[in-house]
Amino acid sequence: MTSDSAGDGATIDGWSCPAPLRDQPNIVMGHGGGGKLSAELIEHLFLPAFNNEHLDSLGDAAVVDLPPGRIAMSTDSFVVRPRIFPGGDIGELAVNGTVNDVAMTGAIPLYVSVAMILEEGMPIDELAALTRSMAKAADQAGVQLVTGDTKVVDRGHGDGVYINTTGLGVIRDSIDIHPANVRPGDAILVSGTIGDHGMAIMSVREGLEFETTIESDTAALNHLVAALLEAGIEIRAMRDPTRGGLAATLNEFAAATQAGVVVEELRLPVKREVASACEMLGMDPFYVANEGKMVVVVPADQAERAVETMRADELGTDATQIGEIVANHPGVVVAKTAIGATRVVDTQVGEQLPRIC
Repeated sequence: MTSDSAGDGATIDGWSCPAPLRDQPNIVMGHGGGGKLSAELIEHLFLPAFNNEHLDSLGDAAVVDLPPGRIAMSTDSFVVRPRIFPGGDIGELAVNGTVNDVAMTGAIPLYVSVAMILEEGMPIDELAALTRSMAKAADQAGVQLVTGDTKVVDRGHGDGVYINTTGLGVIRDSIDIHPANVRPGDAILVSGTIGDHGMAIMSVREGLEFETTIESDTAALNHLVAALLEAGIEIRAMRDPTRGGLAATLNEFAAATQAGVVVEELRLPVKREVASACEMLGMDPFYVANEGKMVVVVPADQAERAVETMRADELGTDATQIGEIVANHPGVVVAKTAIGATRVVDTQVGEQLPRIC
């Protein structure tokens, strides 16, 4: 079986595998039991999709080579509902989200591990499609999926599939990116429109229809980060604003340095359909999750060049400066509104959008 056979169409009819897998179109408990069914799932679905030399031994741990430098490591779990949504699915989201968490430290992401919690009864053809999606995302990000695990839970206890990923990357010695580095006068940039992912999920859940379908912005940002570093931009701090949205990230920056943050609402890049969806649902774009955008803090005299660098990449075409770090109101994020007033943008106590990643 080639890697293509688990791809387009994602059907198991043509798989050259033993009868038990072909005879089970859905996940059964035996697929997580470590026996023949588990082995067949690995051999005929996962290995062809993620094929690389680190997986060949099928050991419980991968042995990899790391270039000199400090190590950045991140782990995350993905439980998004629905698991297939406009612009993406839980598979590519899991890879992109972990790659981005590693990249936000300035590291070069290299390796990813994957653990899947499958629910009994999940269609194997859907699992094949998600697996192919993960493999494609890893290839686009330039990382390898080198080790993994599969477990199966009883029907009704897993919502199809949950995915846990861990990413590993290397940071060059000259790189020091951390919220504690930000200073009053620094510029705050975003790489593109905010709120796309959260509203893509909610529009499906709520059955909202617009002139244009709202699609998730899920994407790996490591190449965009590399472009900034290669351009010689001094990145003080950087985050991908996922759960909690832009508000959570800005408050993290303010809390880390006890400086203040001022942003201008009119400068926030928000798609019209996203703004409409937020208005209909009574939500604030500041708090809506993103999965393919980053917030970057740079010295003010480098802001214009940093924006131009990001706009040269397809993932940063809507990059812009939205505000600055200030010395007054330490630890507080303030937004200037369209009518000239100001409002405090605090973090939320609860979760505005559950199950969005």
